[in-house]
Amino acid sequence: MADLVAWVDEIAALTKPDRIHWVSGSADEHDALLQEMVDKGTLIKLDDAKRPHSYLARSDAGDVARLESRTFICSEKEEDAGPTNNWVAPAQMRARLEPLFEGSMRGRTMYVVPFSMGKVGGPISQLGVQLTDSAYAVASIEIMTRVGDEVVELIAEGAPFVKTVHSVGAPLVGDAEDSAWPSNPEKYIVHYPESLEVWSFGSGYGGNAILAKKCYALRIASVLGRDQGWMAEHMLLIRVIDPNGKAYHVAAAFPSACGKTNLAMLRPTIPGWRVETLGDDITWIRPGDDGRLYAINPEAGFFGVAPGTGESTNVTAVETLWGNVIFTNVALTDDGDVWWEGLTDEAPAHLIDWQGNDWTPDAGRPAAHPNSRFTVAAAQAPSISPDWEEAVPLDVILFGGRRATNVPLVVQAFDWEHGVFLGSTISSERTAAAEGTVGELRRDPFAMMPFCGYNMADYFAHWIEMGEAAEKLPAIFQVNWFRKGADGRFLWPGFGDNSRVIDWIIRRIQGEAGAVESPIGLLPEPGALNLDGIDVPEADLEELFSIDPDSWLAEADLTEEFYNTFGDKVPAQLRAQLDALRTRLKAAKTQTAR
Repeated sequence: MADLVAWVDEIAALTKPDRIHWVSGSADEHDALLQEMVDKGTLIKLDDAKRPHSYLARSDAGDVARLESRTFICSEKEEDAGPTNNWVAPAQMRARLEPLFEGSMRGRTMYVVPFSMGKVGGPISQLGVQLTDSAYAVASIEIMTRVGDEVVELIAEGAPFVKTVHSVGAPLVGDAEDSAWPSNPEKYIVHYPESLEVWSFGSGYGGNAILAKKCYALRIASVLGRDQGWMAEHMLLIRVIDPNGKAYHVAAAFPSACGKTNLAMLRPTIPGWRVETLGDDITWIRPGDDGRLYAINPEAGFFGVAPGTGESTNVTAVETLWGNVIFTNVALTDDGDVWWEGLTDEAPAHLIDWQGNDWTPDAGRPAAHPNSRFTVAAAQAPSISPDWEEAVPLDVILFGGRRATNVPLVVQAFDWEHGVFLGSTISSERTAAAEGTVGELRRDPFAMMPFCGYNMADYFAHWIEMGEAAEKLPAIFQVNWFRKGADGRFLWPGFGDNSRVIDWIIRRIQGEAGAVESPIGLLPEPGALNLDGIDVPEADLEELFSIDPDSWLAEADLTEEFYNTFGDKVPAQLRAQLDALRTRLKAAKTQTAR
């Protein structure tokens, strides 16, 4: 406890807040914090009859997404960060940050937020403390983690914790009074893997300010996992229950806007199947004493993308948002509720958009920001499993991305190493959640490219090593809900009908569903997918599973080009998998030519 108090005093001496508040995590304290933000104009309280105990925050237009270009892994050695991370020497970065944090909390409160990732005291759980001058961040952390005095007690007993510091920065002249956080021109999200620290300055956006989330639960936790023999992954976690009542656990890694939340809250269209939600974004995986890999969702809430979430796409998510929600950068209705594109089929006749301006359907701009968000407790989801905070044994791991071509609807890996190869080759179209051109194809192996806290080639090697840490490994599959025909339309209906793919996957591990070997993996044999009740033309089905050797050989060249960015650090097993893929593709091409 003395170490924690000394650290708080040290940061207070640097940032010079007017007062220090140790957050207890009580409901009364949380409500008072929200009311204080309403009184200051940084939150808008929604109509209690329509959306009880819910609020709307608006940010500056320049602070609406994760800042990958301003996110740094400051390991002692540059090679430990790898070519996919921004690196600055730790001493150099500390020298750069110190003058920015000097007096940055003057005139504000510094909140001390002790939190647990995973249930407090759980076998896979980890502790942290965030110091922040953002009340919005505090309120969000209280939803996304377990905050309270129990965490302080564990730290006082000697439990290790990760130190995180966040400041929105000195207010600028002209900052809007109704903005949830000021717009600061200098922004840094900095991770120190050796000392297990995160320092974030100048951004109030969730992924940059809720440091327990991507910063800790993925970037720092991935380093902890590497060093301690476990994995921190950008994965949803669900329990799938077959018609006989037998449960299976599935973890799935998808980049943003590739259907993670929809799959996490899946409502199967096949009678007799059920899905329970365990987590929608992050999964920690550890070997168990029984030779299996066990997983938890370390978070306590959902920080979801609002646009595209509606009754026709994810009714479970909509039902989850009935109340007790902090919405960010969505539109405000005239009757005190919220709206975003995709919530309903038709837009209201008038709204106040995410920047506080009048909006009508002919405005020519979105009413809600494309990366607008909702923050809500996971326990509110009607699909949440009764034991969602407990560790579960993994049966299946899925990898997926948003690919219009080449990648089939579903393919099973030949074995663990081939599955790791599939994960290392994932690519997807860029979304509004990250900087860059929307729609641009980007490599995102394991959906971890922006979130791995160390060299990704070493991360690949860690995955291969984890295959030796358990005797009964999960089966690995790759899925792609987004393949399109030559006319540009989606070939697969998606959403609830993705349960038909899950059905085949579960029957595969039960030994009841057939598969045919292809150059890229095992595909469902003809008739193996349950298509009862949906109309997928035979031509579309053929295209969903078509493998063009020339296109795949070209993709193999791109994979080799990607691997080469890591020099000689890529595991030999993955190079061998790439060679084997090329051999199979060339054989298939020769066979076709005959």
